[in-house]
Amino acid sequence: MQLSTRHLLGIKDLTPQDIQLILDTATQFKEVLQRPVKKVPSLRDVTIVNLFYENSTRTRISFELAEKRLSADTINFAASGSSVSKGETLLDTVNNILSMKVDMVVMRHSASGAPHFLAQHIPAAIVNAGDGINEHPTQGLLDAFSMREKTGKLEGLKVAIIGDIMHSRVAMSNIYLLKKMGAEVMVAGPPTLIPKYIQEAFDIRVEYNLKKALAWCDVANVLRIQLERQNQVLFSSLREYSLAYGINKKLLDSLNKEIVIMHPGPINRGVEIDSDAADSNQSIILQQVENGVAVRMAVLYLLAGGRDENN
Repeated sequence: MQLSTRHLLGIKDLTPQDIQLILDTATQFKEVLQRPVKKVPSLRDVTIVNLFYENSTRTRISFELAEKRLSADTINFAASGSSVSKGETLLDTVNNILSMKVDMVVMRHSASGAPHFLAQHIPAAIVNAGDGINEHPTQGLLDAFSMREKTGKLEGLKVAIIGDIMHSRVAMSNIYLLKKMGAEVMVAGPPTLIPKYIQEAFDIRVEYNLKKALAWCDVANVLRIQLERQNQVLFSSLREYSLAYGINKKLLDSLNKEIVIMHPGPINRGVEIDSDAADSNQSIILQQVENGVAVRMAVLYLLAGGRDENN
């Protein structure tokens, strides 16, 4: 089996069968990562450029590790300290890199749609590692993989995405994926951080009361407050946000059931979630990080297979 697309630009473009294939392939790679020798020769002689125009630690390291585990040749490119700072355009940068005979580009960019632009202009396979406030597809996939691993299913699962929905590309990828796989989705947070159109556009629930959202869901995926993307004041203070929407162990213990706690990171401890909740046995935050490598291995492996057969 192979993916229906040459690129991974967003969950929006994937079929449920594509998603199932990626998650099942990731399960196999997770078994590989438990072995004493964690490296496989699957992408030997495949050259991948990690093109990061935006700061990232966890996503970049996760992709680099996935590439090394697959035996790919990797080139790491950071926009700061490169010719980009001298005014070189995105297309010129990539064409220069492609002249080195690159097969795949993993790209993070602050402009929504940048990976889609590249996919139209260059022959290499493109993996979107986050574009503006559009999508972050591998985060959506690893979140779904982690949910399925913990609960045994996606179909019929009740998932609440809590926090800064307005500025979150993780939220968009999660919503697209969970809806395609038959889960029930709710977004929760302050009215100023939830787009007005979202309920109608995606046929999902909206809840402004945190306790009600937690009482409804099986899984709570808690998002970071993205102050760097907010160009206006959307709530009075971080302390007030924490009092109204922060998750702590006392709140979780007050529910009449045990729910799963997730967070895509990095965590603002004491703001959207307290340490006693983030580090509790209900949290699978560290498993998400571990699963990220397996999921990204699956994506790179499947796209390389598609590329070989198409070219």
